[in-house]
This record gives sequence, structure tokens and C-alpha cells, in this order.
Amino acid sequence: MATTRSAIPLTGVPFPISEYERRQNNVLDAVATAGLDAIVVTAHGHLKYLSGYDGSGGYFAPFPLILMPGRVPIFVVREYDEQAVRSYSCIEEIETYTHQPDFGRVCADVLRRLGLDNKRVGFELGCWNLAPADVRAVQDQLPDLKITDVTRLVSSVSAVKGELELACMRDAVRLTDVAIRTFQQSLRPGITEIEMAAALAAAVTNDPSNAAGDIGLAPGTILFGERVKLPHAPATHHPLSNNEPAFLEIGASKHGYTVGMVRCAVLGKHPETESLHGLAEEVIAALVSSIRPGATPADVHAAGGEVLKRSGRKGVFRQRTGYQTGINWTERGDLSLEPDVNEPLRAGMTLHMPNILCSESGYLFGAGAHVLVTERGAELLSEIPPTLYRA
Repeated sequence: MATTRSAIPLTGVPFPISEYERRQNNVLDAVATAGLDAIVVTAHGHLKYLSGYDGSGGYFAPFPLILMPGRVPIFVVREYDEQAVRSYSCIEEIETYTHQPDFGRVCADVLRRLGLDNKRVGFELGCWNLAPADVRAVQDQLPDLKITDVTRLVSSVSAVKGELELACMRDAVRLTDVAIRTFQQSLRPGITEIEMAAALAAAVTNDPSNAAGDIGLAPGTILFGERVKLPHAPATHHPLSNNEPAFLEIGASKHGYTVGMVRCAVLGKHPETESLHGLAEEVIAALVSSIRPGATPADVHAAGGEVLKRSGRKGVFRQRTGYQTGINWTERGDLSLEPDVNEPLRAGMTLHMPNILCSESGYLFGAGAHVLVTERGAELLSEIPPTLYRA
């Protein structure tokens, strides 16, 4: 931990307080641009981005972080979790509630005390961790409060990474590459998906560059043979056999910044997935070439679509092209690379494009890229090329 604020061992926040202040100020600038008086942040990824605390206690009820210009941020959390929030966040002012029915009243009391009871306040209505009943509980207490949806606001700010964030992601991707190389070198008849998962975790844990132990593997997908037809399936005791495909989607994570990657392999020969992978390599090359500041997600999606159209293979693409990454990469409201999304890409954004295609008989196979948007175009973060590995 870079900054310790508690006497409890191994607590604190991973970045200097000044880094969190930078992020909060950028969000407040966006709040002002949107014509709002304040924002109530409840998405757990956004809480971690702005405060250091991961929101884990918020399964109980929302833990809103209230930001408004000219005032220090205020956390509203369950009383039981107060010490954890103080120990793992940079927020000094915390108000508490005890039971779930208390949430609306206490949150409304704080907003009223801040003079926001009849102002325009942004709520993350489309994100996880805020139910319609939670919003109603606040609105019932403050009938004149003007609630505005700001689902995209924090995500839009956090999409552009600062130098400390990029340093985390570069550290993480080095260990992602370690996991991928271990996957490739461990392919053999009889190895099971669970054994492979254990080998990857051990390689990351024991890598000399990870002596501090602050980089680990995020949950991934490791599938062999016919199980390659399953999206997001868990690893099992299923073994790999000769002439079968192997699928890997994995990412190492540092301080919540995960750099995921898709890499696939064939043990022996498997013509159907080998052919599909060849097409995936063409698609990923087109996607990477299309990325630059000012291009839109729709532009990037269309670049891949042109390759697929020329191939004449129908129905092989069944998902979005990619999405923004960082500390909050699983949040709803993040930038998504798909049709009709026209928000311009900006230098400093990081994007994951898994590029998983579906074969005629249902194999899910592909070649992805994780990139940093720069003024010159896309910088590939991984050193491992997106070519098919043949074992």
C-alpha cells in the first residue's frame, strides 16, 4: 500500500491522496459541465476509483459517495463497515446508518444538510449497486430533489488513465504475459483445465517481479476440447486430448487494474478452429489499425465488420467488439465498442478487444488485443502476438 491512514496493519490506499484528489476534481469538472450541483456515486468500481474503498460492504445497501464543488467528499455507509471504509479509503468525512430501511433517510439528511434538497443531483441509475427502491427511498424524503441519470459520467472520466494508473496496468500486463506463456508451455495430453489454472496462478505468484505479491490473476476462462463451445464457463477436471483446441481468457490485476487477454491454441491439428483463428487474426489487425483519437467505437466496430463481411462467413461474430478497461472495467456504463456508440476515443484510454468468433459448429475461438490509445494510434500492451499457438 502506498499511503497508510490507519494503525491497522496492511490497510491504506494504493495511491497518494493527491491522485484521488485529481480524480475527484476531474469528476467535479464533469459534474459542472453537465449542469449539476453534485453527484451521488454508488457503483463499486467508481467508489474504488475515487476513494480507494472497493465498496464490498455495499452488498447490504448502497454506500454512496457524495461529491459537490467546494466541499470535501462525504461517504454514507453502514455503521458496521465504518472502520473498513476508514481504513481502506481516503475519505475523511463519513456518515453512517445501521439498518437497510435507514439508508434513504440518512442519505437524504446528508443531502439536505449540504443544501441539495432541491438541486440537480446526479445518480448512477444505470449502474450496478443502486436499485430503484434505493432511489425512491431518497426521493420520498426529498420530493423536490431533481435526480439526473449520470450512468456514464464517472466512467467517461476514468476511461482516460493517469500515469500512475498506466504504470499499474503495465505491471499487470507483464504478469498476464507470464500466464499466457505458461499456458502455452503447459499444453500436453491429459492436463486438465483446473491443473492449468493452478499452473498459471503459481507462475504469477512466483514470478520474481511479483515479490511484493500485489499482482494476482483475476478470474479467467480456461477451456479444452468440446468445452471451448461454452462462454465464460468455469475450469473443470476435463482433460485436453490430441487434436483439440484450447481457449484462454486471462488477466493479471494490480490494485484492481486488470489487463485481460484472449489467446488460443491447438494441440496437434483442428482444422475448424484453425480456420476460425485465421479470420480472427485478420479482424484484430483491422481493429487495432482503426484506433486513434477522434475515432468512435462505431468506427472501430465497423472496421472489424468489413473483414467479416469480406470473409463471407455469416454468424461468426456474436458480441460487441470491446470495451474500456481499468479499475472499473466490469461496470455498467463503461464505454462499449459497438454500433451507434459515437463518443470519440481519447488518448490515454485503454481498451480490451477479445475478438472471440463462433465457428459453424459452435466453437468460440479468437485472438484479442488490449491497447492504449495514443496520439499515434493504438499501442499493444502485450508482448505476445495474437497468432495461434500450435503445441
